[in-house]
Formats: sequence, C-alpha cells, structure tokens
Amino acid sequence: MKIVVEQKRLGEPVGDTLQDKTVFILGYGNIGVQLAKRLRPFGVKIVATKRSWGPNIEAHNQINGLMKDNLGDSLDDKKGRREDIYEFARISDIVVDIVDQKFLSSMKKAGFHHLESGHLGGLGIDVAWTEPVDPTDPILKLQNVLINPHVAGVTERSYRSMAKVVGDIALQLHTGSTWTGLQFVN
Repeated sequence: MKIVVEQKRLGEPVGDTLQDKTVFILGYGNIGVQLAKRLRPFGVKIVATKRSWGPNIEAHNQINGLMKDNLGDSLDDKKGRREDIYEFARISDIVVDIVDQKFLSSMKKAGFHHLESGHLGGLGIDVAWTEPVDPTDPILKLQNVLINPHVAGVTERSYRSMAKVVGDIALQLHTGSTWTGLQFVN
C-alpha cells in the first residue's frame, strides 16, 4: 500500500491473485498436506512431491489438481509450471540445493533474477543455511525477505513442557506401559 500511495497509483490493480496459478509444494508431509487444503479454495493447481507416497495415495489425489512426483525425480520436466514454491522437506542429501539457480530459472517468468529482481516474489523461512543467520548477510537487506530466527520454541514454558514429555516417556519406558503424550510429525 505504501508504494501505491507513493507512486500515486490509487485505484489501479495492484499485485496478483493465486487463482489459476501453479503452486509447487516440495515435501508433501503433514504440513504440506495442510497447506494444500488451505490453498484449494483459491483455485490453484497444486504440484506436490515427496520421497514416497505410501499406501494412502488416493487420499492425496483428492486435492483438486494435484500432480504428484517423487522427491528424488528430476524436476526439470516441470519447467514453466511453477509460480509459487513452498518447501517443507527435511534437510537431507536429497533436498539440499534442489531450489537452485537452474530450478528458479525454470519458473514462468524465466530469467534468473530471484529475490533481488522481484522474479521470486518473496522468501519466508524459519530455518536458514546457518544458525543463527549472519546479521551481515546481504539477503537480510531485501524488503521481500522474512527470516524468522529458529528460536520460536526457545522459551521457559516450552523447555519445561519438553522436559515433562521426556520425563513422562522415560517413566513409561521404565514401567513398560504404553507411550502417551508423544506426537510423531511427518
């Protein structure tokens, strides 16, 4: 809005919508599935990828326009079809450097200008290439970048909660009882 006012462009269309766009979800685990559900009402085509689709493949197909791929497959065949990228994959040898210059250059607008040029509209992450992020990293100067330090769980309360879960599980293991209070993600 600030830019629109400064440029005296009030009343002109600003930005774009998600409708009819292609969204690429790299790492279609629990979080990726939830994102896809939330994107469906916006009329997007969803391309999702994961290492293994498992036995519940039909549940994944219920998402409107879902195109599925295996995480290890080449992503080159999808050139020109990705407009928004969401990555929820665990860091591993398979996913490191997947979203590189070649990958970004294959997106619809072509030409690799990524964040600085505006070709890549924005970046929002909570895990960076180094932790903590180097405060002199040039990427922090870009207006379309939001980096949340990976410290959301670093509170007195969260540490006490984690300690209680670990203690409870240790007691359950010791007594041979069924584990309770533990959630597995992805």
